[in-house]
Amino acid sequence: MEISHVGHSCFKIVGKNLTVVTDPFNHPKIDLKMPKLEANVVTISHGHDDHNYKDAIKGEFLLLDSPGEYEVKECFFQGITSFHDDKNGEERGTNTIFTMEIDGVHICHLGDLGTELDSEQLEAMNGVDILMVPVGGTYTIDPKTAVKVINDVTPKIVIPMHYKAQGINLDIVSLDKFLNEIGEEPETIDKLKIMKKDLPEEMKVVVLKS
Repeated sequence: MEISHVGHSCFKIVGKNLTVVTDPFNHPKIDLKMPKLEANVVTISHGHDDHNYKDAIKGEFLLLDSPGEYEVKECFFQGITSFHDDKNGEERGTNTIFTMEIDGVHICHLGDLGTELDSEQLEAMNGVDILMVPVGGTYTIDPKTAVKVINDVTPKIVIPMHYKAQGINLDIVSLDKFLNEIGEEPETIDKLKIMKKDLPEEMKVVVLKS
């Protein structure tokens, strides 16, 4: 499996049988060009335009944008309801967390999660190997809460997303704030190529260049 960071909360995940794109973006405050991509599955965590630009995806694909369980080309997907804020959705509504099992690796994309996870959500997410977690605050959980969520999920690999970076002009904090909070030296790479047998025994933070 190969995972690359397109930008913001958008990733391209290429497995043996299918390609997934998460949260494609088209937002006036994101000065990054969303490339035209091909995918079998597109996941959209919520309806904001820095996460829901499905027109960037070419060809026929299955769009997953709501809670439920799905099977596509022998890969399993689950959408889990969560909130986009810490006031039970009163400010920004709901957010769908997506888990996916691809090539035997259990991936979770938290979307714009705005609060800590409850016991039911954690039970549904049991066994996550790779966690894509927003860390920028304001519209999502902040670095301190992100570390709490990571500790609750206990993944093998953490991939931060939705933070202030070149071309991202949203009112969110930089990646350094999260790295200081978690206290782990990250591995910074262009793409993550991983198989189930290669997952680390101890958790590590992987920063993917976009």
